[in-house]
Amino acid sequence: MKVALVHDHLAQDGGAEKVLKVFAEMFPEAHIFTLLSEKNNVDKYYKNRKIDTSIIQKFPGGVRHYQWYMPFMPMAVEFFDLSEFDLVLSDSASFAKGVITKPETLHINYCHTPTRYLWSDTHQYINELKYNKFFKKIISLVLNYIRIWDRLAADRVDLFIANSETVRKRIKKYYQRDSEVIYPPVNTDFYNLSPGLIDEKLKAENYFLCGCRLAPYKRIDIVIEAFKKMPEKKLKIFGSGIDLTRLIKIAAGAPNIEFLGRVDDLILAKLYRNALAVIHPQEEDFGISAVEAMACGTPVIAYRRGGAKETIIENQTGIFFDRQTAEDIALTVARFSPKIFDHSLIRKQAEKFSTLNFKEKISSYIDKEIKKRNNFGNI
Repeated sequence: MKVALVHDHLAQDGGAEKVLKVFAEMFPEAHIFTLLSEKNNVDKYYKNRKIDTSIIQKFPGGVRHYQWYMPFMPMAVEFFDLSEFDLVLSDSASFAKGVITKPETLHINYCHTPTRYLWSDTHQYINELKYNKFFKKIISLVLNYIRIWDRLAADRVDLFIANSETVRKRIKKYYQRDSEVIYPPVNTDFYNLSPGLIDEKLKAENYFLCGCRLAPYKRIDIVIEAFKKMPEKKLKIFGSGIDLTRLIKIAAGAPNIEFLGRVDDLILAKLYRNALAVIHPQEEDFGISAVEAMACGTPVIAYRRGGAKETIIENQTGIFFDRQTAEDIALTVARFSPKIFDHSLIRKQAEKFSTLNFKEKISSYIDKEIKKRNNFGNI
């Protein structure tokens, strides 16, 4: 059986890319297709793998400023020739699901979410753009065209897998398609309770931690505003992204807030393991970082929306706040007590989302669907 893996793009290293890495492990001979790829990313994780990129890779600024070419991405993804493959496994939050396959090819899409800026977050996306009203109107027209394509592209998929119940509901609402939930993989072998991750110097700082790929919708700004009101409590922020400059300005003059920049996996594991709690202010489709923290035995303070409601058990592995405001975060941090939490119990919850469980469920799902197809073909 010839397998192709299709991914939106390899210009960053986020939750979707962690799923692709596991798919690549499961199918070591699979050919990988993606709109564009950043060389260091490919060399680090996919050396000696066959990777095809689209025409956008060759456009001026196509990798560094790939957002410029959004109107061309539907066309670019349709150019991929997948005619020789028996199974196409795409994972996407935008364009990868739109590939064109032969009738006899089984196309399964692992959906991180129906494209946020086209559906659930479209108005917020437009409002946050740093352009005048004229350009925003033009962008709205472009998004309208892509939205029509996106809805039609969803019909090309044979089967959808949703990465959470939250996403399953969105798939049903926007694409009118059923899906099965298989939670994404979390590397609970790496993120763990090992004494080797304990750093007494870090632990003595009594800090709270938050971070991610820094973008406005992640709402790190309200965490900063909350901690500016609590100068006696320390906050560490990891990660980089388009929102970093704005966040640094918001935090200006607050000595209790520290920006760490992009950190490697080992440092991140130590940051998780020694924190009082990890703060999760955003509404995520799933929220891998929250589960990574729990794998290290660290409780999570989370906004009660999205995937966090499916992974965090209130008062056992974390606590929730109900309004996405600095005031609510400050009040929740003030009532937080690390003493009520059992590190082993938190870890046990995280293990439900292990990479091994993910691989077993994906393999079982694919085998089941291929068997169904074969039986149907023999009738």
